[in-house]
Order: sequence, then structure tokens, then C-alpha cells
Amino acid sequence: MGNCCSDVGGGMAAVSGAASSAATGNQNDAVDMYLRSHGIHGLFSQIESDPMVVVYIKERDGAINEVFRTEVVLNSLTPTWIAKYTITYHFEVVQNLLFKVFDVDTQYHNVEMKMLKLEEQQSLGEACCTLSEIVTKPNRSLALDLIRRGESVSSTHSQHCGKLTVHAEECFSSKSTADIILRCIDLESKDLFSKSDPFLVISKLVESGISIPVCKTEVLKNDHNPTWKPVFLNIQQVGSKDSPLVIECFNFNSNGKHDLIGKVRKSLADLEKLHLGREGENLYLPTLVGHNYENKILNSKLLVDKFSETAQHTFLDYLAGGFELNFMVAIDFTASNGNPRLPDSLHYIDPSGRLNAYQKAIYEVGEVLQFYDADRRYPAWGFGARPIDGPVSHCFNLNGSSNYCEVQGIQGIMMAYTSALFNVSLAGPTLFGHVINRASVVACDSLSTGAKKYFVLLIITDGVITDLQETKDALVKASGLPLSILIVGVGGADFKEMEILDADKGERLESTTGCIASRDIVQFVPFRDVQSGEISMVGALLAELPTQFLTYMRRRDIKPST
Repeated sequence: MGNCCSDVGGGMAAVSGAASSAATGNQNDAVDMYLRSHGIHGLFSQIESDPMVVVYIKERDGAINEVFRTEVVLNSLTPTWIAKYTITYHFEVVQNLLFKVFDVDTQYHNVEMKMLKLEEQQSLGEACCTLSEIVTKPNRSLALDLIRRGESVSSTHSQHCGKLTVHAEECFSSKSTADIILRCIDLESKDLFSKSDPFLVISKLVESGISIPVCKTEVLKNDHNPTWKPVFLNIQQVGSKDSPLVIECFNFNSNGKHDLIGKVRKSLADLEKLHLGREGENLYLPTLVGHNYENKILNSKLLVDKFSETAQHTFLDYLAGGFELNFMVAIDFTASNGNPRLPDSLHYIDPSGRLNAYQKAIYEVGEVLQFYDADRRYPAWGFGARPIDGPVSHCFNLNGSSNYCEVQGIQGIMMAYTSALFNVSLAGPTLFGHVINRASVVACDSLSTGAKKYFVLLIITDGVITDLQETKDALVKASGLPLSILIVGVGGADFKEMEILDADKGERLESTTGCIASRDIVQFVPFRDVQSGEISMVGALLAELPTQFLTYMRRRDIKPST
């Protein structure tokens, strides 16, 4: 993160300047008493302020951890701090930041910064924001109002204590992309009467130990010595060149249940070494021995035929250039969800406020994406229900309007969803084609006007789709548009057909006419895996979104404006 600057006097500076220049003790006392009666404290003590900023990260559980302190700027009400804090940007995570400004007492000026006791310094105010709010600004600078906590301030007067401007700069290393060609030799056969159909999935490991897929190769038929097309990994996306990656080799099965052939755990730096040394790395296969798993070393090897780094436009470059991500949602209202008025329904609205699976998916995905959409007006649809006195609709406006489909904010989606539950009759069957085509029309219309928009459709469903080929046709057509589709499966249904739609788990989709999807735009997550703690829903759904966005932009040769 780049420099911070502040007007710690803020709205009070103009008053103090005039008051201090007129300087008599009685006048100052009178002005000070008036300001204190209006909730403004410590005016004249700030004229000789020696400010410092302390940066904290606010965790999801509410914990606040200090991560950085700036230097002290002497005798300034409008300081600019030079010290920088480096933080890794994670698109799929809401990274909450807290900034506290302190006036460091003169007697502590010779004390090492990290040894200062903050409770002995005067607070000049604090401000909070998310990292997403900063990086989505055209100049990556965000002005925040400083406020004081724990003071008695009249509700009719502001707590404003000045402004803090936070600026972010993208490190050059985050613009680096690794261009890698991988191959395997001597893969073991997993098919009874033919050779394996191998493909690779590359995942990053997060702090919790969960692996999140970030890249995959195509499927190569009947090949025990496959060489895949180049894969491109943004170094910032995986963390760093030294961040651990898991590379898994699977044998493709059309039912979506792919066999693990073997795996390795390597960083990008390790892969570069393998390339330079022209050496292979043996795959291993976790094998149950007694009650424990052991890694069985295989004869199969992974080799790196090419490893190079190039600087390319990043996801953040496009955000700075004014591009937005527009959130859309489609909700399954088929009868298999159960009567919404009964507690065993997937659509049951708990009076205690506990969110059902549909609400959780909307909230958790929307919480991340909302920062990338300026007006926060979201198209919202339902499917598989019968509106009052009407036929079954496979794409109806969630807000009940016949003219427009947008609602305001995540809360607007929640309210429209709850209202729709009591204004439609749950029916069926489960069809995706209609809502995907509707989202495609929105994306196509935007594209025709030259808007800097990329669309993200969240589909939440409880059942097996009955229009699989029609859905494939719609997805193949949509793959050429600025659109990605996230699917969350709730309930206990067999979602193997959803796995087929997600090209992470198999081959590229093919339409009825033989056209192949130009890129992978689908990410599927079963909610039961989230509930079991196996994966993070937003992590699994959103980790690949920046790559899908960049793939679209680069294939269309769309550059971010400067």
C-alpha cells in the first residue's frame, strides 16, 4: 500500500487558524468552550500535532490485528507519510482495514516506533475501509473521514476529525505472469480397456490448508505421456513465486467423478528449477495404509518443458481503467425445495434471523462483488415457479415487476427474494437455459454500447437440471461474452451434471451444432461441501474469476485505459 496523507485538523483547521492568529487567552477559552459544547474537543492541542498512523486488519471473526506503523511527522496538521505497507490483494476475500491516527507526545520521539505504547498517545481519529474500495478507485486513492470513538458527541453534530487519504500502488511483481508448458511421462492407466484421459488441475494453498483451483489444462485422450497446451499463472494470483501449489493429474470420466492419477506439491520457483535442470518430479498418490494415509511415490513424472515470465496488464489495471464487475443472481423456486413455510424447506425464512442456504450464498458472494459495481443495482431473477394466476416461468423478475429486473444492493436482493417466496407457487422443472440466455442478452447489450462492464451471474439451485443440452448450448454461446457464471448447489441432490458444466472438472462444453466453448466460464460448488468445512464457498467460487476476466480481455485484445 502506498502513501497516506491527512488533514488531521480537517474542518477544525480553518477555525483554529483564525482563532490562534487572534490570540488572547480569553478569546481562546471562549472559542474552546463553544466548540466543546458542540462536541469538538482538543482543538488547539492539535496545532502542534506529531501524527503517526497505525494500520490494523479486521478479521471475519471480529479480531483486530496491528500490522504496520508509519513514521511520526513532526509539527503538521497535513502530514504525508512516506512509509509503505505491503499487503497481498485477494479478490475473493473482503479485506477490512482499520487506520488509527495518533499524536505522539514529544517525550516519546526518541523511542523506537514499534515500542511506543499507543494508550499513552492522544488519538486524533480513526477510519476504516476495505482494500477493494481503494483498488477500485481510478487513481487508487480513497479519502476517509476520521472520527473519534468513545466520546460523547451530540447526535446533531458531526464527529468529523479531518480526512485520511489512503493510496495503493500495485507492485511490479504482481504484473508478472508465468508461461508454463507441463507434460507427464509414464502415467498409470486408470481405464480398464484403454489408456487414461489425463488433465491437470493447479491449486493454491491458503492459510487454512484448503486448496483453491486457479488453473486447469485441457483433457488429452488416450495418452500416458501427455504434453498440455501452455498455462498462464499470474504470480500475484497465487501469492508469490514461493507460495505452495498443488498440481493434480486426473483421469477424465464423463460422469464427473475423475480418478486421481497422482500429484505433486511445488511452488512456481520449484517449477522454474525443474525447467532449468531439465529434471522431472515423481508424482505421488495418497494411499490408505492401516488407519493413516501415506504418500506412495509413483514412477510417473511431471516435467516442465517451458517456464518464462512476462509482464502483462493485471486485473487491477483494468479496475483502475474504469472496468466494473456487475453482479446478477438467479434463484431456484422449484417445488423440490419444499414448502417455504415449513422449517425443513430450503427456502424457510427463520424468524431468528438465521440465514438459509440461498441467503448465505447471496450474501457471501454479494459481499465480495458489491465493491466492483458502482451503482450496486443488480438484475435478480427467479425460475421454476408459477407467478400468481400465471403459467410456470423459467425466468421471472424477482422484484415482481414486469418492466425491470434490477434491485438496489444486496439487501434489495434479500428483500425481493423473501417477498417472492410468498407471491409465487413453487413448481418446476429445473431449467437453466432461460436465465443464462437472459444474462447473455444483458451482457451483449452492454458490449454493443462499449460499456466497461463484465457480468457475473450467480445461480443457486437445489436440483438436477432437466435441460442439460440446452444449458450447454447457452453456455457455449455465452463463452464469447463478458460473462462468468457461478453455480451453488444446495440440498442433498446428485449434482454430477453440474460437474459436467464446470470445465474445471472435465472437457470444454460442446453445443448441439458442434461448437466448442471458447473459454471456461462456469464455476460450481456444492453447498454441502461448504457446510462440512471442506472448502470456502466464496474462495472456491471466486478465485478463478480474475483469470476468466483476463482471458476474455486478452482474447478480445481489450486494453485498460490509462
